[in-house]
Amino acid sequence: MPEAGRTPIVVGGTGLYMRAGLAELELRPPVPSAVRAEVEGEAERRGPAALHSELDPELASGVHPNDRKRIVRLTELTRLGITPHAGGAGLWSERMRVPTCLVGITIDRDQLRERVEARVEAMFAAGVEKEVRTAEPRASRTARAAIGFDEALAGDRDAMTAAQRRFARRQLTWLRRMEDVTVVDRTGLGDAEVAARVLTAAGADAHAD
Repeated sequence: MPEAGRTPIVVGGTGLYMRAGLAELELRPPVPSAVRAEVEGEAERRGPAALHSELDPELASGVHPNDRKRIVRLTELTRLGITPHAGGAGLWSERMRVPTCLVGITIDRDQLRERVEARVEAMFAAGVEKEVRTAEPRASRTARAAIGFDEALAGDRDAMTAAQRRFARRQLTWLRRMEDVTVVDRTGLGDAEVAARVLTAAGADAHAD
C-alpha cells in the first residue's frame, strides 16, 4: 500500500509489461529447446507465411503472415498440444492486483512522427550501431526481436525509423483496446501540465512533491 499518502506511478509504453506489473498474467509454459530449434529451422527454410497457413484458422486470423515471432510461438505451442491464446485474448486477467487508474498519453500524429525521427537520429549519434554489433554474437532470439535491432545492425536509419513508427501505431492500438483508460492529449502541452493532468485523473494532489 502507498505510504504517507503517496501515489505510486508506473510509466511504460508496452502494454504487456504494464499488465505484468498490474494484473495476474496467465502465461503459457516455456518450450523445450529441441522443439524451438525445429520450428525456428522451418521458419528459416520455409518462411513464416508457410507456418502461418498451417495454424488453426482462429489463431491465424489474429496474426499477420509475416509476424515471424508470434507465428513461431503459436506453432511451438500447437505442436506441444498446448492451447495458445487465440488472437492474444486471455493472455492476462482483467483483475488488477491493486486499485489502478489507467492513463494513456497521445499526441498529434505529425508531432509523434517528428519525435520518432529525432529519437532515431539521437540513437545513431550515441552509437547504437556499435552497441548492437557488439551484442549480436550473444543476442538471444528475444534480444534480437528488440525493435530496430536488425535495422541498427544493418546501419539502416530509414528502416529503423519505420520500425519505430510501426511500434508507435501498435501502442495506439493497445490504448484503444484497454478498458477504462483516461486519455490525455499532450499536443501543445508542456511536461508539467501533462503531469498535472495525470495526477488529477489519478485523484492525487497535482502540487505534491
